[in-house]
Amino acid sequence: MSTLRLTAAQAAVRYLAKQFIEFDGSTIPYFAGVWAIFGHGNVAGLGPALHAARRKLPTLRAHNEQAMAHAAVAFAKAHARRRMMACTTSIGPGASNMVTAAALAHVNRLPVLFLPGDVFASRRPDPVLQQLEAFGDPTASVNDCFRPVSRYFDRITRPEQLLVSLPAALRVLLDPADCGPVTLALPQDVQTEAYDYPAEFFRRRVHRIRKPLPDAGELEAAAKALRASRKPLIIVGGGVKYAVAEKRLAAFAEEHGLPVAETQAGKGSLPWDHACNAGSIGVTGSEAANKLAARADVVLAMGTRLGDFATGSRALFADSKLIQLNVAAFDGAVMRSTCRFHARERRAACSVHATGARQPRSARPRASSPAPASATSWSLLSRSLHTTVPAIAGSLPSKFRLSVLNIAVPDGRWCAAMSRNWPSRKAVRTGISKSPSARSMNAWRTASMASGIETASRTCSALTEITPTAPSFRNRPAP
Repeated sequence: MSTLRLTAAQAAVRYLAKQFIEFDGSTIPYFAGVWAIFGHGNVAGLGPALHAARRKLPTLRAHNEQAMAHAAVAFAKAHARRRMMACTTSIGPGASNMVTAAALAHVNRLPVLFLPGDVFASRRPDPVLQQLEAFGDPTASVNDCFRPVSRYFDRITRPEQLLVSLPAALRVLLDPADCGPVTLALPQDVQTEAYDYPAEFFRRRVHRIRKPLPDAGELEAAAKALRASRKPLIIVGGGVKYAVAEKRLAAFAEEHGLPVAETQAGKGSLPWDHACNAGSIGVTGSEAANKLAARADVVLAMGTRLGDFATGSRALFADSKLIQLNVAAFDGAVMRSTCRFHARERRAACSVHATGARQPRSARPRASSPAPASATSWSLLSRSLHTTVPAIAGSLPSKFRLSVLNIAVPDGRWCAAMSRNWPSRKAVRTGISKSPSARSMNAWRTASMASGIETASRTCSALTEITPTAPSFRNRPAP
């Protein structure tokens, strides 16, 4: 077996530089670079190794550990978890300064590789500068603070341990369900110890994000619940963006006339002026989205863990049936649901817990047929929804294309706050102006976010109830 004699630091750097990811038909390096602040604990080991590989794995010098770690977190989020960065620091305060950023990455399921320097594994120069001295536990160091905020943690006390720990770290960083920060604490003496590594360990590897299909039974249960819904609402979180499923979400919402509310992490899943976008939801959300949630009989939560801000401490839609679509079963089990199940979405990053549903916009019934095994959840749900009774939307004049709030209430009336594609392209009477709907929507959302529900109520009139046969919506007085 061919081997390469390298130090642990050289082996780690070479391995990271050989990791690639396939995305949108192209293959790119998975690690865009390494943020670094050098000092005792990493300057003599990782420092030379990174310098030697600077053309393949760039090193970015920083001046604050927390800031550079937050930059790495933001980079992973901006690239929808398809690319990431590593961070290395010295022993002690340099390492502990990254703990806050690690917690942020952990909460938001974002991949970051932390490589903090650690105290001597041999303990011969013990204690070193800025070493945490735990009187009752000589194995403890500042880096143990990373344990509760890391999806995977390891302290490398032998150079050959990298043969196990580095592949394990990549598994976590690339897994859509277990994704999060990884910490490999590197004692400064171990970084410079040499070992004969198998050459195969450093071959070029191309990774692909897994896209498991949903369970057929769970998917059918979700579709069945959705078919019974009268006033559904979609809530989207960061998982939709990490799955690069924005276009599929838009198509799904448009086809069935479903209003979509966004959590903070899900902002941008739909364009702000999209016809189905009802704005932010929860404590920091818009009045429109919160009223939709309060009236909804079914809530379909996609790629969100439904934290307290999004759910108003679980009070916002406490009486609604709930379907949770998440790739991680842990996130899908956060809130109660009448009928619980898990399903995996191939492209739209999802685990499903269900209870509820929606009738489609189209009035044309379609024959129900089993979906092919290769179809994604979006397509399967879409087909299932077409088997329901004609939607109330069919009774509306075709020239009136409602947006934002499209909720059919039992007595056949419609609730709407905005409208697009009218002959005059003017907004519904909102109390702001008769400017184009996009501008009114912007003012409406800004008021809701900045000044709270009370101001939003004054700035943008509350939901306007209209009948399908009304000759004109433009001149109807606001309630």
